[in-house]
Amino acid sequence: MKLIRPWLQRPFEQAFSPLVGGLISQGVHPNTLTTIGFFVVAASATAFGLGFVRTGSFFLLLSGVFDVLDGKVARGTGNMTRFGAFYDSTLDRVGDAAVLGGIGLFFMMGGVVPSLEVWGVAAAMVALSSSLIVSYTRARAEGLNLDCKVGIVQRAERIVGIGVPCLFFGAGSSGLLLFVIVSVLAVLSALTVVQRIYHVYRVTRSEPDVEGSEASGRVR
Repeated sequence: MKLIRPWLQRPFEQAFSPLVGGLISQGVHPNTLTTIGFFVVAASATAFGLGFVRTGSFFLLLSGVFDVLDGKVARGTGNMTRFGAFYDSTLDRVGDAAVLGGIGLFFMMGGVVPSLEVWGVAAAMVALSSSLIVSYTRARAEGLNLDCKVGIVQRAERIVGIGVPCLFFGAGSSGLLLFVIVSVLAVLSALTVVQRIYHVYRVTRSEPDVEGSEASGRVR
């Protein structure tokens, strides 16, 4: 189960159809959009780290727009290369780490009351590491020819979950709102890792045991 259901995503994506058509007609390469989106999310991370939470939230949501556009332009032009998929996924992971690292720095620099400072940094680090593991579990499963898109919190949920509330309310009183959001995302991201591990176990448990590390997928 995902928190953001497909029927909620479709109207949002359809609203960008005219813009996608314009980008395609202008010959904009999807990798260009991916690169711009990365610089936007880097601006978000910087703003969070400097304590400009509303600005960081705006850039975070804007980066999500570029995340939609590069995929749609790639599909619309038939320009879906393996490098493009790798490039997009890699920059997404770097962006996720940067944003949550920026939020952790915000907590560390007094963004929350002193009694919550350590907990806030810890929550940001758990959310950061869990988000990377969530992505890794899918990539590793797909490397074994398994579909693994299950999970409560994926990238869209992280972007919307942080970006929308903090765009309107900032970090909240004494940073409490952002602290709660990051703490909830940390827990749900960790649960998503567990969900994906169980999902892969469930779909593979009926497979016969095969001797050898290569057959069992343990070769690094």
